[in-house]
This record gives sequence, structure tokens and C-alpha cells, in this order.
Amino acid sequence: MALTITGLYAGLLGIIMVVLLGNVGRLRSQKGVSLGDNGDRDLVIANRQHMNFVECVPLALILLAVVEANGAPRGWVHTLGIVLLVSRLVHPFGINPATMNTVCRIAGSGGTILMVIAAALTALWQFVRP
Repeated sequence: MALTITGLYAGLLGIIMVVLLGNVGRLRSQKGVSLGDNGDRDLVIANRQHMNFVECVPLALILLAVVEANGAPRGWVHTLGIVLLVSRLVHPFGINPATMNTVCRIAGSGGTILMVIAAALTALWQFVRP
């Protein structure tokens, strides 16, 4: 079975990841920091934006692929993919070392967690259903 819907969201999320990674590389070059963040606020933020993406998105995409491969309705797979995509688009704008409670951070984290829970429960349901 082709995972065309998952492929769409994996491709779009891949572009976001490259942009986040490019921002880290640009700042490292600009500030002369090869490893770590050297205590630079901008580099700390860029690193966390990228690392949070890398920490969250792979499992979410695996779950999306499992749900799609196991025959979930296309609309449900798109709903999960859209929630993940929008969540990962807004989350980087909420990373602020001064506060944890920014709208973008809460929406991005919350949406990602909601998507992972919904996809995980769907995968479990697909396993136990008659």
C-alpha cells in the first residue's frame, strides 16, 4: 500500500526541518560557534526550535504512516497530518527562554501531543477491532 497522504505531510515537514536546521547553521556561522550554543540567546532558541522538531516529528510520522497503512479513512489521516503540520509550523515561534507560556508554544506542543495521542489510539483501535 502506498502511503501517499503520509508522504505529503512528510515532505512538507521535511521542508520545515530544513528551514529550522538552516537557521541553526546560519547562526553558527554568523557567531563563530561550532558546537553547543556558547550561551548565545539566539543560538539557544534556534537549537531548541530544531531539536524540539526532531524530538517530536519522527514518531508522529511513524504513527501517521501506521494509521494510513492500516486503512484509516483518508479524511482522518489528513486531519492528523494537518494538525501535526500546523502545530509544527507555529511551535518555533513560541520558543522563548524567558517564558514557557506563549500561545504558539502551547498551541504547537498541545497540537503535536493531541495528534500523537489520537494517532496512537487509532493504531491501537485498528489492532483490536474485529
